[in-house]
Amino acid sequence: MAGLTKRNGTWHLRMRVPRRYCSVEPRSEIHRSLRTGSEREAQVRLPAAEAAVLAELDARLTMGKSTQSSDVFSAAVALAATRGFAYRKAEDLAIAPLEEILTRLDALKPADTPNMARAVLGGVDTPELMLSELLAEVERICAHDNRFKSDTQMRLWRNPRKRAVANLIAALGGDKPVLSLETAHARRHKAWWQTRIEKEGQKAETAKKDFSNMASMLAHYYDSLDIAEPPQPYLGVTIKDRHAVKTRKLEIPVQWIVEKWFAPGALDGLNDEARDILLISIETGCRQSEIHDLPSNGIVLDADIPHLRIAHEEGDERREVKNTTSVRHVPLVGVALAAARRHPHGFPRYRDKRSYSGLVNAYMRNNDLVPTPKHTVGGTRHAWESRLKSAGIASDDRGEMMGHSVASARNREIYGDEMPLEQKLKLALEVALHVPQHLA
Repeated sequence: MAGLTKRNGTWHLRMRVPRRYCSVEPRSEIHRSLRTGSEREAQVRLPAAEAAVLAELDARLTMGKSTQSSDVFSAAVALAATRGFAYRKAEDLAIAPLEEILTRLDALKPADTPNMARAVLGGVDTPELMLSELLAEVERICAHDNRFKSDTQMRLWRNPRKRAVANLIAALGGDKPVLSLETAHARRHKAWWQTRIEKEGQKAETAKKDFSNMASMLAHYYDSLDIAEPPQPYLGVTIKDRHAVKTRKLEIPVQWIVEKWFAPGALDGLNDEARDILLISIETGCRQSEIHDLPSNGIVLDADIPHLRIAHEEGDERREVKNTTSVRHVPLVGVALAAARRHPHGFPRYRDKRSYSGLVNAYMRNNDLVPTPKHTVGGTRHAWESRLKSAGIASDDRGEMMGHSVASARNREIYGDEMPLEQKLKLALEVALHVPQHLA
């Protein structure tokens, strides 16, 4: 679209204005100095200059046509940036040093539209998005990030954020514009939680999740507005309970699994899908959701090494796995392989639902199939890593097998290829349990 032309020894961008911008740009051509006398250097600078011109035209078009205050504000921020300025509201500029005001005035050109002047001189009102509207706006902003989430995962993403907003509104005594939030408001949120913790026995961790979710939503919103130095009202706002004991799931001992769970008839009271999800978890160390949410093609039995394919999914069976390190292939051995063969297309009864854990844990407790009431079937994942550890398998290899971030554990970059499935199979076989005939 853009070409080069030389004027007085300096190369310029020369670009015909696309028809869609005619309402905001009366000129048929735009010329922009590339600030070089070298044609080779001009060719290098041309794409960035063209992109900057188009970005400016897009912003001007948005300011002229959009009825969304947030879009207009973002466009004003972008336009101010094309002239090298951070957007500042007119009332802030009114008390700014005279030199800054004059610099901004000098940056305006006779051919500039009124919207450019509004952007450079702070004449666009900041959007009055209310706290009660924040979640819907953040969901729109994060649509691409959340593109793999299933309906259930979106509900689980949405609900804690909805609670955080509702709690903040309750703490403040009513709704407020998002851009008016200050540290004092976040501290009122904290004080509100401290009262609940003291009087109702709520946990500090629950309050910290509120603060984290609010901080994250605000950061996404500020970023969408291209605010140069966004406020951080929740910076340093937290609650600590020095008496709180950090808990983790208890392991299911291997002997218990073999003697109790593998006993004939022990799991007969479970439906076949719930039973086989449990059996797969015993010999893979996978998270429960990684198994019951598998898509219909997630169990690969026709490969040289039968395995589970755990990955982000799109389409009708879309789902998001926990993180990028959880994307992996998991070899199937022992009772897990037998269970997978009984369900080659996965577990539709539990796919994208959250009913499996409650049902199976209740069955295990009611039938004396857990060592203590505090044990849950989630302990199979912890038990599996302990089995790997007892077999002398290195920490890095255990991390890859389980979908943990080895880089985070090492606190440094990881080099080399991912562990091949053949090696994973070898390690899995080292800890595989004997398969009873009735579970084969």
